[in-house]
Amino acid sequence: MVDLPSGAALRRFIEIDSTNEEARRLGESGAEGPLWIVAERQTAGRGRRGRSWVSPPGNFMGTLLLRPRCGPRQAGELSFVAAVAVFDAVETLLPPPDRPGLRLKWPNDLLYDGRKLAGILLESSGIAGAEVAWLAIGIGINLAGHPEGVEFPATSLPAIGAPPVAPDEALAALVAAFERWLAIWRGVQGFAAIREAWLARAIGLGEGLTVRLAQETFDGVFEGLAPDGALLLRLADGSLRQVSAGDVFFAPAAA
Repeated sequence: MVDLPSGAALRRFIEIDSTNEEARRLGESGAEGPLWIVAERQTAGRGRRGRSWVSPPGNFMGTLLLRPRCGPRQAGELSFVAAVAVFDAVETLLPPPDRPGLRLKWPNDLLYDGRKLAGILLESSGIAGAEVAWLAIGIGINLAGHPEGVEFPATSLPAIGAPPVAPDEALAALVAAFERWLAIWRGVQGFAAIREAWLARAIGLGEGLTVRLAQETFDGVFEGLAPDGALLLRLADGSLRQVSAGDVFFAPAAA
């Protein structure tokens, strides 16, 4: 039994196309959040930039549907709220000796020893200059297994030797972590506190990385986050470049 905050709801599915797709359907039909949608199997799970998300039974597959009542810029901050919340939730599921391997890769991938342990996908109804009507935070955590031969190397709890974790245990940890970090985001410190928490959990600060955009690939040194969450990259000519969207690659040991 998962203990939900007051006003929150939970919908469970044995099989569904995608929990994010269900969140979209519910959001557009007027469903109120916060609403957690979880599934045992997905037939059309997806990740960032339209990539498929392969997830065997036993992994966590779920989406949090929110009505954030803010504009698109502020809604984008929830990508970092989600990253910190997922980090903290997974950290509580690991034995203390295993926790130092956890790190966040910009903007919101959860890595363990440089390999992807969890992914996050935000989708919304966003209309420029207007309030976002609904926002879906899709989360996949490799509790039981992970794909091989993918562009971004992956891992799972069994692969790192961690004790088994049931999807409902992960859901309970996520519910608690999101409740805490959403309250902080809505509080006095707002995104500044989220940005600080994200940086404290980040991989690769001060290290070289490669950014791949649709029409350009370039290298630089990861110097931090801009106040709005954009990645700050120091280029070879000494200039500082802000990156708002793109794929990031570190050295092979921390891909």
